[in-house]
Amino acid sequence: MRDLPRTKHPNLLVGIETSDDAGVYKLNDDLALVQTIDFFTPIVDDPYHFGRIAAANALSDVYAMGGKPLTAMNIVCFPIKQMSKDILKDILRGGLDKVNEAGAVLVGGHSVDDQELKYGLSVTGIVRPDGILTNGGAKVGDQLILTKPVGTGIIATAVKGKLASQEALDELITVASTLNDRASQVMVEYEPHACTDITGFGLGGHLLEMARASEVEISLCAGKIPIMSSARDYALMGLIPAGSYATKNFCEHVVEISPEVESVQLDLIFDPQTSGGLVMSISPDRAETCLERLKGAGILSAAIIGEVTGSHSSGRINIVP
Repeated sequence: MRDLPRTKHPNLLVGIETSDDAGVYKLNDDLALVQTIDFFTPIVDDPYHFGRIAAANALSDVYAMGGKPLTAMNIVCFPIKQMSKDILKDILRGGLDKVNEAGAVLVGGHSVDDQELKYGLSVTGIVRPDGILTNGGAKVGDQLILTKPVGTGIIATAVKGKLASQEALDELITVASTLNDRASQVMVEYEPHACTDITGFGLGGHLLEMARASEVEISLCAGKIPIMSSARDYALMGLIPAGSYATKNFCEHVVEISPEVESVQLDLIFDPQTSGGLVMSISPDRAETCLERLKGAGILSAAIIGEVTGSHSSGRINIVP
């Protein structure tokens, strides 16, 4: 998009410049709109659970900005001549259930007859202009808290290869369909400096976006990252999504990796996530208390996974054991 003119408007508070999770448009001094869109092909076979996961994934961008989702619209690509309408109905039912759980309102949508099934949402939310969280505010000394385990991409690859156990599939569905609403609600109480949600670029890729936007150096502790129970075993079997390699290649010139870090840990760090957790950059004097509150709210996988160790004009990540 670099050859396209950049949109400039006095009310556009967050645009595309820093690869943030959503756009933000100011309505008045007390209210701004948060707008996002996301859709993708199925990562599980069950249409109802696919709908729930896709909706949770789309809603997550609003939570990452510190906002509250208000309305949603369906985006559907469906091969109507090849698949039963009941499959489409179950996908939409799953999405609707998740939108209702978020306290938002489904107001419509658009469908296209397409040979490849895809589903997601366009979501509009609200946030106070003085409470917007972006990926560009991390400060030196901040602690980084991750709220969900990683590994959804690897387990989804195992599912596609018919190699995933039922337990692994159940964990994938549970993690990916869980809203980031409670995490966001707790997070804003502790005034984090920056936040992003972990999706297609994996933990490593999205932390690099945060480092670049904030002009800082981030130290990521591989051994402290929460991991889904079967993900490491499947990664050791070579069930790595293609996106993981693409992200690693893109990031390698600005990522320094300690020789003690295992290659399988890197596979998990750059594993593309679907509906992953939030990563918040928060002052060191508030991080432990925030972590305790997150766990008290039922977000048991939450963990401090690293810290902002210094300034860096172009952004950098150091991965340590």
